[in-house]
Amino acid sequence: MDVMTRKDLLKKKDIDEAYEVLRPIIKHTPLQYDAYLSQKYQCHLYLKREDLQVVRSFKIRGAYYAISKTPQTVRQRGIVCASAGNHAQGVAWTCHKMKIPAVIFMPTTTPQQKVEQVKFFGGSEATIKLVGDTFDASAQAATDYCQQNKLTFIAPFDDKNTIAGQGTIACEIFDEVFSQHTAVDYLFAAVGGGGLISGLSAYTKSVSPETQVVGVEPTGAASMAAAFKCGHPVTLEKVDKFVDGAAVKTVGGLTYTNAKEYVDGMIDVAEGRVCTTLLELYSKEAIVAEPAGALSVAALEDHRDEIAGKTVVCVISGGNNDIDRMQEIKERSLVYEGFQHYFIVNFPQRPGALREVVNDILNEDDDITKFEYTKKVNRGKGPVLIGIRLGNRDHIEQLRIRLRQFDPYYIDLKENQMLYEMMV
Repeated sequence: MDVMTRKDLLKKKDIDEAYEVLRPIIKHTPLQYDAYLSQKYQCHLYLKREDLQVVRSFKIRGAYYAISKTPQTVRQRGIVCASAGNHAQGVAWTCHKMKIPAVIFMPTTTPQQKVEQVKFFGGSEATIKLVGDTFDASAQAATDYCQQNKLTFIAPFDDKNTIAGQGTIACEIFDEVFSQHTAVDYLFAAVGGGGLISGLSAYTKSVSPETQVVGVEPTGAASMAAAFKCGHPVTLEKVDKFVDGAAVKTVGGLTYTNAKEYVDGMIDVAEGRVCTTLLELYSKEAIVAEPAGALSVAALEDHRDEIAGKTVVCVISGGNNDIDRMQEIKERSLVYEGFQHYFIVNFPQRPGALREVVNDILNEDDDITKFEYTKKVNRGKGPVLIGIRLGNRDHIEQLRIRLRQFDPYYIDLKENQMLYEMMV
């Protein structure tokens, strides 16, 4: 590693300095022992509840510290940020508290709940601009706006002060752990742009080098893993925007450098499993996490053998989940778990065809959840979109065999993502 790159690495003192600033400002969130997940994975599991911050996300730490390090005469002219939601809320809250103007750029795809929260926390100090379909497009617009108006940009992740602020979570984790005279074997945290994992890992490796730090990305936006593979940040051609808090096409150069130095491993988790985890956290734990906030827990299944008998910490990074998304979350979970299926089937245009499907094709505990069909004039057959929820997911192969007998050319929409998105 060259000298310039070495200068980019965060040290424990950087994060300690940030914590001294933030200690009287932000909430010291609980590190909770989780009996349910501990039993499920046969380990000693703790949740760091950053979803209980005042803005329901860890992002307030980096936002406040980065703004506080900006000279007062500069920040009074106004600051600018780009965010998919949580960083924006942290900036809005900080600017309202400091009484300074903020222009906040957010992707047009940001859940409305997060937009409303930014308005609430920022009050009259915050101006919101919805620009671009992705974080990266919104960030470019924010950068251009800064240059045109000579304002200061507060980076959501690729800034040393922002990273140091996020790293203060580790100060709290290890203060509690060491006070109990124990150790952490594994630390799991979400990765979007890389600010959180960079700060966490830098501090962790300083005070507990034996702790394995694992970064978790959604499969549809695994930009840090791509950077690790190529040896430098790369831009993904496309991202799945469902896990909006981690849907970043390109990680930062600074966050990549720190993560490469300090993080022990990266893992990606399918968006469907994230949905299953969200529902499980809600139903079993009464925890309302957002998709990115559930990534760390969703990764445990792939590490079940390694973490057995170990002490594990998962950072619940945020709880800004829009209730309007719950139906989509349930749907994605059912599809991922293999209970929900969609098919396009050619139906004979004759009386009794639907009864034949129900009686001869479906298993007795299956249910039809969707049925779309328009009779075609002067045709012997017509395509039907049919949604089937299995009572037992192991019965899918039997169902497919009977479907093939009914229509050898049926289409399983799980194998055609474009058709699935258009029709379901």
